Amino acid sequence: MSSDTRSTVPSFAELGVPASLTALLTAQGITTPTPIQAATLPDSLAGRDVLGRGRTGSGKTYAFLLPLVARLVASGRPASKNQPRALIMAPTRELVGQIHAALKPLAESAGLTSMTIFGGVGQNPQVANLRRGADIVLACPGRLEDLMQQGHCDLRNIEITVLDEADHMADLGFLPAVRRIMDRTPQEGQRLLFSATLDNAINVLLKRFLHSPVTHEADSAQSPVGTMDHHVLHIGREHRVGVLVDLTSAPGRTVVFTRTKHGAKALTRQLNKSGVPTVELHGNLSQNARTRNMDAFHAGTASTLVATDIAARGIHVDDVALVVHADPPVEHKAYLHRSGRTARAGAAGTVITLMTDDQVRDVRDLTRAAGIKATTTKFTGSSHPVLAQLAPGERVLVPGGLVVEGSGASESNQRGNGSGGGQSRGGSRRGRGGAGGGAAKAASKSGKPGGKGGQQRSQGQSGGPSTGGQGRSRRRPAGVATSGGSTHTAASFSSGRR
Repeated sequence: MSSDTRSTVPSFAELGVPASLTALLTAQGITTPTPIQAATLPDSLAGRDVLGRGRTGSGKTYAFLLPLVARLVASGRPASKNQPRALIMAPTRELVGQIHAALKPLAESAGLTSMTIFGGVGQNPQVANLRRGADIVLACPGRLEDLMQQGHCDLRNIEITVLDEADHMADLGFLPAVRRIMDRTPQEGQRLLFSATLDNAINVLLKRFLHSPVTHEADSAQSPVGTMDHHVLHIGREHRVGVLVDLTSAPGRTVVFTRTKHGAKALTRQLNKSGVPTVELHGNLSQNARTRNMDAFHAGTASTLVATDIAARGIHVDDVALVVHADPPVEHKAYLHRSGRTARAGAAGTVITLMTDDQVRDVRDLTRAAGIKATTTKFTGSSHPVLAQLAPGERVLVPGGLVVEGSGASESNQRGNGSGGGQSRGGSRRGRGGAGGGAAKAASKSGKPGGKGGQQRSQGQSGGPSTGGQGRSRRRPAGVATSGGSTHTAASFSSGRR
């Protein structure tokens, strides 16, 4: 059909979102609800329990934040010591931080306080903030249950409970803790459960905790985002690193996935050694190291993030144009979640899977199960013209790449004295981790400013022709200063997650 679909989508106001929240969304440029928001908001704002399924990047975050804030404002109850009024649970520290960033303007406008709870940092700041009273707690199940058992958190006054990425919590083995936590919330409270996929593990939560829930599935569990291009590069194992260096040294942010923590660490070292400013994200890093690395990637000081499946969900960075499966995932759900780091909120993106001879059958089964049709290109050497097409632009390498303090060694998950879980009025209090030790990018051969670190893409030509077609210029972002060979940035998480 050629009709304008935008005219048929109801506005946030028509869906029942309060005028104050609608105005905040409009100020952020968010005017049209996504399918999962349009489907669930009428029921969730009416106080019904909702089971919602939408792909990663489909807008689930605002689908539950808007009714949560609206409900707390309508009830008007004050926050009490150690007794929050709303609970949001998510499987990873990074996702908790992302949700909190999206919550900040909404909660601030309503005069609501919020805090985060997760492990990997000292619990004392979290205990202190609970004692002061918080309207909204965003938490990972493990640390939350620890604080509950110690008597620091009482859930008897919870008015609304949200489970985000419920299937991922099941995959990580959190369901027993989630059940014990939800058993401590009032039976009459509202429950919203959001997930990218719905399976038997989710049905357990559905039957036990949701009352006459309304189920909404906004899109197919298998179909990938329409603006993604999927490619498989059939290469020799000996050419793997060379191909990755070529792709990641092109303009634009890139997320590269490996199957293991060791693989992520080793590949990060290899890319930096080859001149690609790269940081890593995996379970063997402390929370401080994770924060520093993500700050560097958000700011653009590091242009490439090498990660395990810990980043397959919940990590949102604006303008990630390329996702590379350096190691194909073991199952199709992981493929779809990894791929969802690009092509978010209507943007375009490219997904590339590297495949060696011994992985041909596995990759074919994987793409078939994921319901995608990928274009396969076989290499006879270490290079191919398709690389310039998939990642257009001039390749820029920086001697030594980038080393972010704390990422050079694999760190165990340790409890520090960080301020994770700091309470804020409408937002979290994040540490500003300086990204040190990296060399600033030199100008490219064509005279374009900047390089792979801190780029911002512009569509069209910039400063000369680019390799492979469309040019994308790169600049060091504002707020980054270079001194003594080290690049320092006061970066923060993006709040663009919808």
